[in-house]
Amino acid sequence: MMSPEDFAGTWQISRRIEDSLAGQTGRFEGEAVLTPDRPGGLTYREDGVLTLGAGPPMRATRVYLWSFAPAGGDAVVEVRFEDGRPFHAFIPEGQSDGTDHPCGADLYRVRYDFEQWPVWEARWRVTGPRKAYEMTSLYHRS
Repeated sequence: MMSPEDFAGTWQISRRIEDSLAGQTGRFEGEAVLTPDRPGGLTYREDGVLTLGAGPPMRATRVYLWSFAPAGGDAVVEVRFEDGRPFHAFIPEGQSDGTDHPCGADLYRVRYDFEQWPVWEARWRVTGPRKAYEMTSLYHRS
């Protein structure tokens, strides 16, 4: 069972975005720093450069709060936005689907892959009237 200590530290991120609604691709290159901030919890801070289509590169940052909670024999990671609103949850082992996140009429679905640990992947599929894209993030230790 993975713990906050397994994720704490700095990770390099390479992200590919395929936006079928906008008809463009994007890339994000940067890092995520996961810092212990409370018992069983981490602050996830991502910072890097995002390029969408032919647009200019721009700085991109996001922050999430991760909380590890036991569930049966597994740990469940509950992910919240920086302001504390719930986002989704996942089991950090093997290949696992996270919980869905509805955002208005759009739906976010994620699948995590920890099979090649300490390299791991998060693949998001976002569908709805305003969004239609797939975003794949590959993480490896710095």
